[in-house]
Amino acid sequence: MALFMMFGNYTTEGLKGISSNRTKEAQKIIKKYKGKVIGMYALLGNVDLVFILELPSLEAAMSTSIALNKLTGIAFATHPAVSVEAFDKLLG
Repeated sequence: MALFMMFGNYTTEGLKGISSNRTKEAQKIIKKYKGKVIGMYALLGNVDLVFILELPSLEAAMSTSIALNKLTGIAFATHPAVSVEAFDKLLG
């Protein structure tokens, strides 16, 4: 499984639907694409949310990001991530 960071920013539409039920629906979408939630955090600053997910592929990450946008109205920027240890091995 690959690690992905999803950075989200609320849109006006996305703010209207904030609820614990929507969060549960988002988690169902992640599971639908064979993903696992490592963490979900609300932030202050230029990014409103970060989801840390394990997903099986780049295609699954893209599908998850689009499905979450459709559900929530939140614009996500999705980035693959590797641990610093793995990065060091790649360069080693």
